[in-house]
Amino acid sequence: MKTRPLGSTGLQVPVLGFGASSLGSVFRQVSLDDCVATVQAALEGGMNFIDVSPSYGETLAELRLGRALEGVPRDSYLLATKIGSYSEPRGDYDYSRPSTERSIEHSLKRLGVDYVDLIQCHDIEFADHDQILDETLPTLLRLKEQGVVRHIGITGLPLSIYQSILDRAEPGVVETVLSFCHYELNDTSFGDLAPYLQGKGVGIINASPTGMGLLTQRGVPAWHPSTPAIQEGCRKAMEHCRAKGVDIVRLALQFACDNEAIACTLVGSANPDNIKANIEHLEAPFDRELLAEVMEILEPIHNFNWTRGLPQHRDLILG
Repeated sequence: MKTRPLGSTGLQVPVLGFGASSLGSVFRQVSLDDCVATVQAALEGGMNFIDVSPSYGETLAELRLGRALEGVPRDSYLLATKIGSYSEPRGDYDYSRPSTERSIEHSLKRLGVDYVDLIQCHDIEFADHDQILDETLPTLLRLKEQGVVRHIGITGLPLSIYQSILDRAEPGVVETVLSFCHYELNDTSFGDLAPYLQGKGVGIINASPTGMGLLTQRGVPAWHPSTPAIQEGCRKAMEHCRAKGVDIVRLALQFACDNEAIACTLVGSANPDNIKANIEHLEAPFDRELLAEVMEILEPIHNFNWTRGLPQHRDLILG
């Protein structure tokens, strides 16, 4: 698996990493055996950067990931988890010092490790950014000094949240950003932010390169927040790929991982066969002619989006 540097962290990460949310049965019920086999397939395929959160399945993903990593040498993988978001359905967000310290302590126990390579403030569009700057980040810095966490990042959906923090934080405190559903075939807006992030020395992590199901043959689940226009445009692109004998997932992954500015793109599943297929997609020839055709189909909805979070942190809606 090809690797890239993660900003100024000194870490080398695979271009395709493993997003462990599916281990928490957030999309369907999965067994522990499924989880163990999936993590094993990811590691064997070179996807040794693993991202999780206590909010995924309300700690279940961390617990199962910990079981799957039992006996795996700690220096053979990079582990990222998060603080701040604990139950999205209930709107359970807490970025305070006591909660942050408690969350990391509990995550380490669930994961069966004594440190994480990356700790991230999760979904900061739901946070008071003054609190992130004045309380959360200083807490994480103290834990970094203790060796409990190695590096610090922030995550969220609206793209405006990153500059809100990075322009006010001391240089080097925030080392990574993780965005989702903003660098994919139909929405490349995260890529426009890359020069700014690179100028700050910040490592760039991309998640949901298929738009949480938009760019798949199966299509989106009923809860998907996108508009009918976005869904219809992506469906047309999928059908065009299918008519050419290509699974649009392959094109979506190849496109996302082709951007040299993005260190790592995360994909998730609790099915080892899906993980193996994703790795094979990257090894297949990149049909740039087909890519051009698909981008033309998607042009009418290019960068159409949805947003969420506190009113002051939401992006402007396009489409």
